[in-house]
Amino acid sequence: MKVNTVLLTALAPVSWGSTYAVTTELLPPDRPLFTAAMRALPAGLVLLALARRLPAGDWWWRSAVLGALNIGAFFPLLFLAAYRLPGGLAAVVGSVGPLFVAGLAVPLLGQLPTRRTLVTGLAAALGVSLVVLRAAGALDALGVAAAVASTASMSTGTVLTKKWGRPAGAGPLALTAWQLTAGGLLIAPLALLVEGAPPALDGRALTGYAYLALANTAVAYWLWFRGIGRLSATQVTFLGPLSPLSAAVIGWAALDQSLTPVQLAGMALALGATVLGQRPAKTPPIAVPAVPATSAVSPSPAGHARR
Repeated sequence: MKVNTVLLTALAPVSWGSTYAVTTELLPPDRPLFTAAMRALPAGLVLLALARRLPAGDWWWRSAVLGALNIGAFFPLLFLAAYRLPGGLAAVVGSVGPLFVAGLAVPLLGQLPTRRTLVTGLAAALGVSLVVLRAAGALDALGVAAAVASTASMSTGTVLTKKWGRPAGAGPLALTAWQLTAGGLLIAPLALLVEGAPPALDGRALTGYAYLALANTAVAYWLWFRGIGRLSATQVTFLGPLSPLSAAVIGWAALDQSLTPVQLAGMALALGATVLGQRPAKTPPIAVPAVPATSAVSPSPAGHARR
């Protein structure tokens, strides 16, 4: 196991766990599409300027597809789920990402899931549910559909990113820039159409959006796609449950939210599943496109992503 790569990649979902606290404490309420656009497009343009490289050939449409799956569809769907579902249920749906990836890896990568992958994936989802799930009334059908769709979108994007690799000479910085820019360009007009003109932003909001765009998105997604290039798709997606766990810890440390013994047990279970998910499969992986060795919003553990 490439420990350093795993630890660096893990910083991405850990960072995403801070999204709820930043959203509730610093950003204007009830503007999920505007927030999604402010996360994706500025980050993509900054990385594009740093990478100084545009897609070529098939990578124009591949970047558009990956940008739509990993960013353009994922961000709005996840925000929609977080706003409509109670008690972190969207995080529970998101935690089954390893099982989605295991299923998609069969037709797209030709890899059959192992029994350990399936059991560990179920354990991770159970651990996350113990941390974030609260008693709730009737579930919102649109919220549930959005949560499932967001998980399916990101899982498909993760597997396709692994399948397609990167074009020769393009590093993870360029690949991240292309996807964030493409996703942001999809979200921005939708935000204007659905939510209207951007809200007035004070210093707190500008600070929050700067953090989301740079650290939470530009750096975090660069680490994420870098990890996809060096680890298996299953190993990467097993790091996803760290996001709601990080959100729970931040809520406890910064927002005075309590952690019960059941939640602590859930954290231990989810962390254990994450570690086991990093162990390489016993069967050799199939060949994937060569990748040069170079690199969510996490829903609230305590409620909706709003003030």
